[in-house]
Amino acid sequence: MLSRPGRVLMLRLNIRRLHTSRPVLERFDPKNVERAEDDVDVCIVGAGPAGLSTAIRLKQLEKEKGREIRVVVLERDQKLVSCSHIVSGAVIEPRALNELLPDWKDMPDHPLTVPATSSHMKFLTSKHAIPMPHPPQMSNKGNYVVSLSQFVRWLGSVAEESGVEVYPGFAGAQLLYDVNGAVRGVATHDAGLDKRLHPKSSFEPGMAFRARVTILAEGAHGSLTKQAVKRFNLREGKEPQTYGIGVKEVWRVDPKNHRPGEIIHTMGFPMDWKTYSGGFVYHMDGGLVSLGLVIGLDYANPYISPYRELQKLKHHPYFASLLEGGERIAYAGRALNEGGFQSIPKTDFAGGALIGCSAGFVNVPKIKGSHTAMKSGILAAEAAYDEVVKGDEEGEGAEIQAATPSISPFTTKAGDMSGYTKALKNSWVWSELRDVRNIRPSFMESTMDMGLWGTDAKHTRKASEFKPIEYPAPQPPLSTDLLTAVSLTATNHAENQPVHLQLPYMGVDNFDSEAAVKARHEHVKTNVTEYAGLLGRACPAGVYEYVDGGIEPGTPVPEGKEEEAGYAGKKLVINSQNCIHCKLCDIKVPTQDITWTVPEGAGGPKYTVT
Repeated sequence: MLSRPGRVLMLRLNIRRLHTSRPVLERFDPKNVERAEDDVDVCIVGAGPAGLSTAIRLKQLEKEKGREIRVVVLERDQKLVSCSHIVSGAVIEPRALNELLPDWKDMPDHPLTVPATSSHMKFLTSKHAIPMPHPPQMSNKGNYVVSLSQFVRWLGSVAEESGVEVYPGFAGAQLLYDVNGAVRGVATHDAGLDKRLHPKSSFEPGMAFRARVTILAEGAHGSLTKQAVKRFNLREGKEPQTYGIGVKEVWRVDPKNHRPGEIIHTMGFPMDWKTYSGGFVYHMDGGLVSLGLVIGLDYANPYISPYRELQKLKHHPYFASLLEGGERIAYAGRALNEGGFQSIPKTDFAGGALIGCSAGFVNVPKIKGSHTAMKSGILAAEAAYDEVVKGDEEGEGAEIQAATPSISPFTTKAGDMSGYTKALKNSWVWSELRDVRNIRPSFMESTMDMGLWGTDAKHTRKASEFKPIEYPAPQPPLSTDLLTAVSLTATNHAENQPVHLQLPYMGVDNFDSEAAVKARHEHVKTNVTEYAGLLGRACPAGVYEYVDGGIEPGTPVPEGKEEEAGYAGKKLVINSQNCIHCKLCDIKVPTQDITWTVPEGAGGPKYTVT
């Protein structure tokens, strides 16, 4: 049997054999492209705590029960060893890890070396830090302060050593379906398209991983999860998921200010009382401190800038004294689930399941989700293994055609993952989240036309109801401009590829120049005149700008110039090369007309200690 590196090389060679020779001016049609195919038992999308826990548990069951099972994990990060897209605080509760790997403390190179030593809450005024009672739900006794990217790197090595095939640089782009409507695997991202969606000479079609069971472990607001939720109506009868945006920095502090294992959470300054938010400070190993600010994306004021609010927070005397003499070495931003129990969707669908943050298992008052994500992965693995064995017992049946004609027929039935949902509801994950289900809603202002919550985008109010926020100028080294911070993420995207932040009718599967121009006119009109260009401030990477210029409605816009369509002297510029994959735009834009899709190859941030 080929080693994992050997198999990766073979897959890439198979893909290259299928490269297109079509004329460069012909627009690409993903439905008709021939793809290299690979049949697996279980395909997992996302090499985070949830996905890797699923993979490890499947291999444990293989060893326990004797049925060899092929497990593939697809990860858009180019190298699992870098874990460059992983972002979290992070304080890890080891409950699920203890179940998955009972002897983890004896395993070499595990990163949980800094136990939580103290945990405090503080209410910040503009000048003071007032101690607060520490809620019992936020107890960190027995927990560990760690870089989540380092933890996932270690967990990935455990998975690979157990026989899991982890394929970095393979971003899941489309779900595969059979004619019965069941999910049958994943097609990875097509590489080598230019900005106009034409194949270049280097074009390589994505791979089709055909699976009995497909597990989505993409993290908060994943692109494939969005597809599954919409297709299978998984939110029927549920509240909308709500999110926060976390912006954080890692500092190397003066040794006299470093207290390994200390955990601080803050409320109050710099945000007003109407905006759900909180700060954090985690003292990690090696003289490092992780600090940041989480702001609920249901905020009303379109003038808020999460990045600028974080810079204000650092000038508070408590933070300024901690960071004096220190050096900022990392910056990151990511959306996180905040909806809690009421926002959990149906977690299984025909052929697959949602786990971890794809389902929204964050315990909001604990400000933790890794432990619940890992447990959900363990439960999904056990249900998936049973389905694979059940398929063996049923044997091959009549061929089931794929919904896409270019994909070969299937000879097995799709797995039924309802057993996972049943096990989940009988687990401590469910009871833990149910017990704190009213914490987050208690901070919300109910709106009659939205039910209990409504989406974060709907909570945004018109700019005319607020005054612009005058943020103080940066004062380096404590605070800097946004692009200086973004440079610390080492974000990079290949040039001359389709913009992965898509407005309507600009995708490879739905391109329509005339409709795209109309949609862009409407986007600029609404977002500039009603919301003062919210994304220009909200995005924590400076991706969106509403600048002077643009072709006005009524003036013809030639094909190829759709991005020039504007309104009232303004147009939208998308600096997609800056994107750190936080997903805020997809969640918060008031017009709900931007879709985050996976970019080509290894594009994105290169986080190391976040």
